[in-house]
Amino acid sequence: MPFDLTEYAASCHVADPDRFCSMCRQFRDLLITTNRTMNLTRITEPEEFAIKHVADSLAIARFFPEFATEKLRVADIGCGAGIPSLILAMAFPQLRLVAIDSTGKKTAFVAKAVETLDLDNVEVIHGRSCELDRKPEFRHRFDVVTARAVAPAPIIYGDASHFIRRGGRFILYKTPEQAGEDLPALKRLTQREPIEWFRTESFELPLAAGRRLFLYSEFANPAPGR
Repeated sequence: MPFDLTEYAASCHVADPDRFCSMCRQFRDLLITTNRTMNLTRITEPEEFAIKHVADSLAIARFFPEFATEKLRVADIGCGAGIPSLILAMAFPQLRLVAIDSTGKKTAFVAKAVETLDLDNVEVIHGRSCELDRKPEFRHRFDVVTARAVAPAPIIYGDASHFIRRGGRFILYKTPEQAGEDLPALKRLTQREPIEWFRTESFELPLAAGRRLFLYSEFANPAPGR
């Protein structure tokens, strides 16, 4: 049975799945056109794109449904071709996303996609998170920091540890194998900080396209008297 992206989007709390899927087709067309001169992604076949890029990106709302309802300020580190930031912006218009990448050609593409798709909830920034993390305007700015297929979680956290506000969290896209390596390292890295790390249950992408989960942080409650 072919994959039904409209049905999947509805299961991820997307309010207007038909409009969302139409925008995803526009986004894919733009990716294919740009791919002729710049290597953005090898995944462009319609169903594979819908599963491995779109459904994978949307899955965050199944575990964290506030993505569909709250006006979260979200930083997508190493946004690449705008995945997941553009997917989330199309699905959940109330979000305020900042797409960050150190490669100028990629941020130029994302900026073009933002204009083409008429998205008013995405800001695109060309820069390194480790440098932006030291700037006052980025400190404690975000409710969520996310990243997908970028780097080991300890590096992501180390580069952007000041991005989140008090009570905010990191939510990172990972495979179970990656999480098995990253979680112990994260706990060692932050053992003296008021932050705890967890993993969601793993899940299978549609049509057995791979297993995924999310690593996420929570601020720990301080001990009495501290």
